[in-house]
Amino acid sequence: MDAACWNRQATADKPGIQSLIPTKQNLTLEDRMDNTSVHNLAIEETYQDGQIIFKEGSAGDWIYIIISGSVEISKEVAGEKKIIEVLNAGEVFGELGFIGGLKRTATAKAVGVTTLGIIDREFLDEEFNKLSSQFRAILVAITHRFKKMLDRACDYTTRSEVRLPKALSLVFRDRESFVRAYTGDISSGGLSIRTENPLPPGHQFRLRLQVPGRDDPVQVHCEVVWSRKKEEATPGKPSGMGVRFCEISDNDLRFLKQYVSQASEDG
Repeated sequence: MDAACWNRQATADKPGIQSLIPTKQNLTLEDRMDNTSVHNLAIEETYQDGQIIFKEGSAGDWIYIIISGSVEISKEVAGEKKIIEVLNAGEVFGELGFIGGLKRTATAKAVGVTTLGIIDREFLDEEFNKLSSQFRAILVAITHRFKKMLDRACDYTTRSEVRLPKALSLVFRDRESFVRAYTGDISSGGLSIRTENPLPPGHQFRLRLQVPGRDDPVQVHCEVVWSRKKEEATPGKPSGMGVRFCEISDNDLRFLKQYVSQASEDG
């Protein structure tokens, strides 16, 4: 996940490598507090209990180290929050954004009053550039592969829910215009969309879903998990895309879960 404790001892023959590879160690509190002193910090920030540091899917490449307090790392899976880990003083998070240039793969939230140090970007760039180009490429590849595995795992979890082969009308906007389409199947965490104009994987967009029994459409912020163009389609696999729900209001989520549950019983 987007959080780890860094090894604070760098080898002499490979400068910077140990400080860039995320590792998990059984450090004492004293060790963790000492760990904060070896990083060049640009600024310090204090967050109140429950305050969001960054949200899943947001842009950002700052790396944080916890000076005091704790940070909850969570991910939304099938419309529900799943806590991945709670980090404590001396631990570092946010490294995937820096190494791989990825959007935040999880949400970070302060637990209690928490003070964070933001590691100096110039220092990070200098350390990262000490590595050979081949090793840098390996690190970047690892982060991107990890992101793909994480997305597929979440998509599998979503697909394990009850899904309905219902043809509900929906509207989304591509790069040029609004597109009317139909869903092939739906759950409370995502759906597949049948369209000849699929968006690329990773693309985020706002979707309006017209559900029977409701006058106003359900509005959801989505991310494309897979995409199949018209020329790639087969009789059993039509063109379209699979999306997961990234952000939906509590009322809309409750309504959608109730609709899926009721429709599956009626079906």
